[in-house]
This record gives sequence, structure tokens and C-alpha cells, in this order.
Amino acid sequence: MTNTIAVQMSGVVKRFPGVVANDGVEFTLLRGEVHALLGENGAGKSTLSNILTGLYRPDEGTIALNGAPVSFSSPRDALNAGIGMVHQHFRLVETFSVAENVVLGNPDTAFLLDTAAINERVKELAARYDMAVDPEARVWQLSVGEQQRVEILKVLYRGAQVLILDEPTAVLTPIEADALFRTLRAMTAEGRTVIFISHKLDEVMAVSDRITVLRGGRTVGTVDTSSTNKRDLASMMVGRNVEFTRVQRKTPAQANDVVLHVENLGGHDDRGRDALHGITLTVGRGEIVGVAGVAGNGQRELAEVIAGMRHATTGSVSVEGKVLQSGKARAAISGGIAHVPEDRLHTGLAAGHSVEDNLALKSYRSSLLSRFGLLRRQAMRDGATELVERYDVKTPSTQTAVRLLSGGNVQKVLLAREFSTGPKILIAASPTRGLDVGAIESVRERLVEAADGGLGVLLISEDLDEIMSLADRIAVMYEGRIVAVIPAESADRETIGLLMGGSQLEATS
Repeated sequence: MTNTIAVQMSGVVKRFPGVVANDGVEFTLLRGEVHALLGENGAGKSTLSNILTGLYRPDEGTIALNGAPVSFSSPRDALNAGIGMVHQHFRLVETFSVAENVVLGNPDTAFLLDTAAINERVKELAARYDMAVDPEARVWQLSVGEQQRVEILKVLYRGAQVLILDEPTAVLTPIEADALFRTLRAMTAEGRTVIFISHKLDEVMAVSDRITVLRGGRTVGTVDTSSTNKRDLASMMVGRNVEFTRVQRKTPAQANDVVLHVENLGGHDDRGRDALHGITLTVGRGEIVGVAGVAGNGQRELAEVIAGMRHATTGSVSVEGKVLQSGKARAAISGGIAHVPEDRLHTGLAAGHSVEDNLALKSYRSSLLSRFGLLRRQAMRDGATELVERYDVKTPSTQTAVRLLSGGNVQKVLLAREFSTGPKILIAASPTRGLDVGAIESVRERLVEAADGGLGVLLISEDLDEIMSLADRIAVMYEGRIVAVIPAESADRETIGLLMGGSQLEATS
């Protein structure tokens, strides 16, 4: 790392109606460094990044790139200047191929695409940075983790010198994250500079050179990574002490009182290939069973088959001994299954609709909320107001569109709706992905509270820290199979990480 300043943001202010998102932010990025940007949801990180990439223009303050003042009117301006961003919520065209998405919008792309040459170039780039992805696959056929790689490849393909990565390892195992960290070091060695936005303090400590913390739209401070620790960073982020310990259960799990029984389950992915191979798994009353695995190894298909969103090709799903009809989401809901999908804003919720509409999505047919086919709006509003208060959802009103809320509050809306149906089993897929330390703590407390109340929880996550801090038992998936089921008290991070990567280890099942 050199001391040459790549980007200097001084006194940056950005106001929205009723909100000051950035309030005099100071941010200095040095050439050849990995600079982590930390802060709770709503702290101003995304706004600052959007200003730097030309999506927003600051109301006050200045930006200098390589010592020269700059002003961007669009993301194209920023890209032309060498600044690119990989957003947390992907900006891909789902019906296009990987290669088509990579070159989409690139002014150097010819009118008539040389598909073979583009595919080869994308393959070379993916291999260079150790991000395996099929350039001919359609984006809608990819896992969330694979889509993240496409977003990174898009920016690299365009030769950006300053890369802003928003939660780039959210769906990676520790082994894959380490590989990405090596990639980032290779990027900085080539002269690139990286802004690394993450809520995982372990990886921030592992990959960054310096760290800037934002809180309430203001810069709390910038520290050298070598001179700080996780506890101090968390305190800077939330303004209070945060404990990093295994969550304590008030009520013991009843693994033998089976609520969910998945027997010999098979299923296809979106491309019609076998994604699940004879999955057999149980979840007891009040038990949290964690499913660990690298993205793309069948976890999404498992969750969707259980939740009735995808047909099973073999086997069955039973709740309290009753076999549920395959491929019928309403049958799963009626059978007592709640589902928090990994893509909360597109699959879990209707992003453009209000908080109260989303909270009623599973109950609007009830006599309480509708009559003679007409919605009872006041009853919906009253119910939404009660849930917003109970789950501490920070929203201007229940009529606010969900897409306008922070990630943590979006997840609270989703959890409030699912818990309000009185389920017997909850399928939670990456429930804290992309959330800040405070929101993660809140969501995990809700899951444990629900389990203490007798709800069975199937927790699917690529975050090993999350799995190991919450689960009673840990099932490891690899290539659509359960390769091990390990009691949490005897599990260790290295063993589970190796199993997730396909190593054949002797394990209890």
C-alpha cells in the first residue's frame, strides 16, 4: 500500500426529504489499499457509495480523484473515470446470459456480438480471479452466490481502478472468502483500490488495511486495521458494547419430538438438473437445525421444495406426521410452514408495496381482513401497526413502500409476517445476509425466541459463525446431499468448512 491518495471526499452532505443521509462525511482512500467501510443499515454507507459512483450528486462537499476535482452525473461517468461498484442487490438482467450481462452497457461492445470471443474473455477473467461461472448460463438459473460473481466480473471486465464491493462474501464459505481475499490482494497489487463494505467483522479484520466507520450519517473515525479489534469496531458502529458469544437458549430443544420430516427428497434446479439427492432430515420441536453449505449446492432448492415453491421429484415433506402436497405453497402454509427466503426483497416481499400490504400477504383471505372479496383496510392497518410495534420495525408509516426501508427493517417485516401466521416450522434462508451488527443481533434473538416458544427452525446459511452460534445440530450439504449431521457442541469451524468444500471426513450422521 502506498500513501498516494486515490479518492478524497470532504464535507459530503446528502439530504433526502426528512433525512440527512450523509452529514459532512470525510473519507480518504489510498491507492493500492483495501479500505473497509462499516456502519449499521441507515448509517450512510450506501448513499456515500452512490455519490462516489454517480447515482447521486452531493448537496455539499467535494470529491477528488487522483488529486483532481470530479463531479459525476451518472454511473457511466464514474465508470469512465475508473470507479465501479458491485451492489448488494444485484443489477442483472435475469433472462440474459452471464456473458451478455458482463458486456451489457459497455460502449466498446460491437453492435453484433462475437459470442464465442466474449465467452472466452469472460472465462479467462473468471479463471484469473478464481470465480468459476458458466458464461453461457442464464442469470435466472444461477444461485445468489454465482450472481454475485457475475456482478464482480462486470466491474473487472470494464477495467475499473477503484472497486466498491458491497457485501461481496455474503454467500461464500470461509475457504471461498479466503480465495476472494487473495483476489483482492492481487487487484491492489495491480494498482487497483478496493472499498470493502461488509458486516462480517472477522473478514474486515482479515482483508482490510484501514477501516472507516459511519454512524448516523457521520464519520465516527478511520483506524488502521492492525491497531483495532472486533469489539472496538462493533462499539464504534452501534455506540454500545456488543457481545460475540453463542446465543443461550432458555428452553431445551426437543429433537425427538419431530415437527418436520424430510424423507428421501429429490428435486431439480431451474435448469432441470438434479439439485437434491435423497435428502433425509428432521427438525424437532423447539430445535434449530442449521444447514451449512456453499451457495449452489442445493440449499435454495431444498428450502423451496419444503416451502411448496418447487416440486419434489422423489420423497416427501411431512409436518407433525402429515405429508404435504408437493409444489403447492398454499398447502405448505396451511400445513404450518413459514418461509424466509434468501432474496427477501424479490421472493419474500413485494418491494413496491406498502408495509401493511406485505404483512397481510398470507392472511388477506381471512374474514378478519376481507369480506365479500373486498379488503378491510382499517383492519389491515391496525394489524400492521401492532406488528410494527411488536417487532420494532423502523418505518415512517405502515403505508411506506418496503423498498424504502433499511435491510434490517425489511427483514423484520418479513419475520413479523411469517411469525404472525402461527407456524410450526420456519425455513430461514440466510436470514441475516447483508444486515449490520445491530440488525443481525435482533434477527438472531427473534429466531431463538421463536425456538424457545416451541417453533422448529431450519436455518440455512453460508455464514458459519451464524450456524455455530444458533444451531442445536448442523447438517452439511455438498452437491445436493447431506454429507454429515453434527451436534453443535461437538462441531468445529475447520471440520465444517472442509465438509462444505467437499472433503470426505468421518462424521456423525
